[in-house]
Amino acid sequence: RGDVAFAATCGEVRASLATAIEAQGWDGAWYRRGYFDDGTPLGSATRAEGRIDSIAQSWAVLSGVADPRRAALAMQQTDEQLLMPDEGLLRLFTPPFDNSTPDPGYLSAYPPGVRENGGQYTHGALWSVFAWAQLHREDRAGAILAQLNPVNHALTPKAVEKYRVEPYVVAADVYTEDPYVGRGGWTWYTGSAGWMYRAGLEAILGLRREGGDLLIEPCLPPQWDRVAVRYRVATTIYDIAIEGECPIPRHVAAVVLDGDTLPGSRLPLTDDGGIHAVTVILETTTPDTGALSGPRQSRRSTAASRPPRG
Repeated sequence: RGDVAFAATCGEVRASLATAIEAQGWDGAWYRRGYFDDGTPLGSATRAEGRIDSIAQSWAVLSGVADPRRAALAMQQTDEQLLMPDEGLLRLFTPPFDNSTPDPGYLSAYPPGVRENGGQYTHGALWSVFAWAQLHREDRAGAILAQLNPVNHALTPKAVEKYRVEPYVVAADVYTEDPYVGRGGWTWYTGSAGWMYRAGLEAILGLRREGGDLLIEPCLPPQWDRVAVRYRVATTIYDIAIEGECPIPRHVAAVVLDGDTLPGSRLPLTDDGGIHAVTVILETTTPDTGALSGPRQSRRSTAASRPPRG
C-alpha cells in the first residue's frame, strides 16, 4: 500500500519477536506452546501434562522464522512423542491434562485423550503434513496424510468397530486414550476436511495457485513414481502428469507445457477453453552439504517457501 514507515515497523517487530521466540520459546528439543499467566511454560519437558504440542512444531517450520536445525529436530520429536503409528493417530499434545496446575482452561473439561485434550485434533494434525512437505521429507509427509485419511480407519470389520463413525468424511477429532483409542469424534462439523484436501493437493501433489501461475513443488511418497492430475481453471483443463522414477529426495527438473519446456517450476494459467498437456519431470536432489545433512532438507530453502494461509 506504499506505507513504507509502517512496513519498516512491522519488520522490526517481526525480527524482535523471532529473537524472543528463539530465546524463550525453545525448550531444548522442541518449541513450547506458550505460557500461563504466572509464567509457567506450556508444552515443556518440565511439565507432567501437556509436555509437547504439535502445532508449535509445525508452525516453527511453516512460519520460516525458526532456526532450521531446531525446526527439523522439533518435527522429529513430534514423530517420536505424538505419533501413534499402530493406531494411525497423531495427538495434538501429550500427556493430556487431568490434574494440571495451573488450570489450562476449557480443554481440560474434556476427558483425557478426547478432542483438544490430547486427542487427535485433525485440523492441527494436518499442519504437520505441510511442515514435512516444506522440509522436503517425502517419506514422512505422505505417510502422515495416509494415517489421517479416514478411509484407512475402516478397512476391516475390526477397524470399523473401533472407529465407529463415517469413513467417507473427516472426523474433527479421534480419541487417543483407553478404552476409546481410535474412536472417531465429531463428523460433518469440521474445517478439517478443507485442510485435508489442501494437504493432498498443495503439500503432496505440490500444486499451489499463486496469482496467475500454478506453482509446482511435489512431495510425493517414495513409492509414487507417477501421478496424474486434471486441473481445471474456469473453462480450461490442464492434464498434468508428474513423472518421478528416481530415488528421493526429488525436485522439479522441468515443466513441459504442450511440448514446450518452461523456465522454472511455474505454470502460467490461461483460460482459453482448451485442454493442455503438462508433464512435470522430477529428478533426485543433490544434497546441500552446507545446510542440513541427510534427507531432512533438499537444496531448496525451507524459509523461502510460503506457509499455508487459512
